[in-house]
Amino acid sequence: MDIFDKIKKNRGALGQHAEYSHGYFMFPKLEGDISNKMMFRGKEVLVWSVNNYLGMANHPEVRKADADAAAKYGLSQPMGARMMSGNSNLHEKLEEELSSFVSKEDTILVNFGYQGMASAIDALVDRKDVIVYDSESHACILDGVRMHQGKRFVYAHNEIDKLEIMLQRATKIIGETDGGILVITEGVFGMGGDTGKLPEIVALKKKYDFRLFVDDAHGIGTMGETGAGTGEHYGVQDDIDIYFGTFAKAFASIGGFISSTENVVDYLRYNMRSQIFAKSLPMPLVVGNLKRLELFRNDTSFKDDLWKIADALQAGLKAEGFNLGETDSQVTPVILRGGPFEAANVVTDLRENYAIFCSLVTYPVVPKDVILLRLIPTAVHTLEDVDYTVGVSKKIKAKLERGEYDKEKVVFA
Repeated sequence: MDIFDKIKKNRGALGQHAEYSHGYFMFPKLEGDISNKMMFRGKEVLVWSVNNYLGMANHPEVRKADADAAAKYGLSQPMGARMMSGNSNLHEKLEEELSSFVSKEDTILVNFGYQGMASAIDALVDRKDVIVYDSESHACILDGVRMHQGKRFVYAHNEIDKLEIMLQRATKIIGETDGGILVITEGVFGMGGDTGKLPEIVALKKKYDFRLFVDDAHGIGTMGETGAGTGEHYGVQDDIDIYFGTFAKAFASIGGFISSTENVVDYLRYNMRSQIFAKSLPMPLVVGNLKRLELFRNDTSFKDDLWKIADALQAGLKAEGFNLGETDSQVTPVILRGGPFEAANVVTDLRENYAIFCSLVTYPVVPKDVILLRLIPTAVHTLEDVDYTVGVSKKIKAKLERGEYDKEKVVFA
């Protein structure tokens, strides 16, 4: 079959819904300054859908640093990959500051978190090695694992006994191949909000020989006493061998970083293909990320404000009987029962009649009878936002239980 004909016939798991979803349920356009209130289809909505956790996006010092750096350097500088012509003192300064913040010897910047994570996995292992990873790992981890030419084992999400079984299998294999074991998990799982079982995984190092790689995209800046992440939160940061953080969430920017020992990071600099053969992170982003790190590293009130909202939101929803799953982070999943069309009608009602914008997750990401509304609290939300949202959620739940959303097609208000 011709490739174009195949694509026309099979649009993919998400693409098959594009005809009625595009521009509303998928690829919606939120306009205006990134904040708790934004514009959607010409109407102001209360937004629980952007990862501006610490409110950095529109902090006046951040906006000034971004603008001043863009005016000084433009968006082109530096040109080329860092290995060839794209390195700078500011790139190295940001790496040094990040290393200090997350208590690691060295750090390498990556221009996109997703490709950086996948590329790092690819660089770290060869066909003799075995990867063991959590079943609910982010897509960037799955893509990195797919590139691995050796054995890989997945364990049931956060089930340590299942992880141990896979480690036993992996240990047997490397005994024959003379390879190593890389265990990959997340600090905070972005969909369900539950944290990785880091202390329990670290404890297994006493029985099995492996290295631990943690994707802490949702934990950096939000978890731990100083905001240094989920490893700090659990007191096991020193036992995380390779630590990944992104600039796309708490930093409200783009790019990311990987921290580890000096030896490992130096190896990644010379072997991570996504950075060797791609343009360096533009200077305004480097300068802007330095300012963001300076602000929330020196002032924990940003994190405190986030958690004031997150705690109030989760407590309010739980008091009304909502199922929030296993979340123990700021990510707040609201789990309801219903099919895809009920889910679509719930979200439409929220957006059109209650002016609340949040993300919807349905099958195949979750089981067919589950509706997951993912609420993302931030430091710029207010307690009034929380009270309103809890009240509306109560109304939505009652409508769902009465069958008011049980329609075969989406009904727009």
